Amino acid sequence: MPSPLPGMDPYLEHPRSWPNFHHRLISAIAIDLGPQLRPKYRVVVEEAIYQTEGQNSVLVGVPDVTVQKAKRAQANAGSEPALSMTAAQPILVDLPMPEVIRQGYLEIREVATSEVVTVIEVLSPTNKRPGEGRRTYEAKRQVILASATSLVEIDLLRQWPPVVQLPEQLKTHYRILVSASSQRPQASLYAFNLSNPIPAFPLPLQETESEPIVNLQNLLSDIYDQSGYDLVIDYTIPPVPPLPETDAAWLAEWLAKNH
Repeated sequence: MPSPLPGMDPYLEHPRSWPNFHHRLISAIAIDLGPQLRPKYRVVVEEAIYQTEGQNSVLVGVPDVTVQKAKRAQANAGSEPALSMTAAQPILVDLPMPEVIRQGYLEIREVATSEVVTVIEVLSPTNKRPGEGRRTYEAKRQVILASATSLVEIDLLRQWPPVVQLPEQLKTHYRILVSASSQRPQASLYAFNLSNPIPAFPLPLQETESEPIVNLQNLLSDIYDQSGYDLVIDYTIPPVPPLPETDAAWLAEWLAKNH
């Protein structure tokens, strides 16, 4: 069963749903492109490692030690003071620990030379959320944009500022950036909202070569069905992250008619 939404399903952005969807989407793109790119190119799933700062961690958590101290004081009441020194009792605290996150992305490589022709990134919270993970991704992104490698950046997350800087009139829920190395500094931006189908886009290869079309909407429908999201998503409750009032009203009306 496909998603009841016409384009991106905002319920897939939930922290519990996103990791599975992200992994499946990368794999689905690779499987879809493989036959189209043979025999000159192959699609390789690579892994990036990001270290985050644990933004949701508590800096220092102090347990309730007042009762423990009171009990010890009461137990020692009336006794003779100790003559020898005793070790101070430590208090356990929680420290923010860096978290290492492994995230997949795709490389289109020329078979004869192993040269990376195109990189495909499906952005995750690690890439978009302000912090060390975003800074690491932005540095990697700048290296790609300064090279002869093309970049496709798929952003299906509404939360956090977009990685690509956009004018106000182009700020939409979702974005796909296609940066062919031969067109830089210009790039093609596919900006779309919750109510729009996910646009298909051409995959840049080497200059003058025919470009296969990537149809994310079809891939999303297949993933939704294969992963059984219809069995676990409750469309009677608001999505996470929440939608603005106007978009929430549109979503409720659409689901009432189509679900």
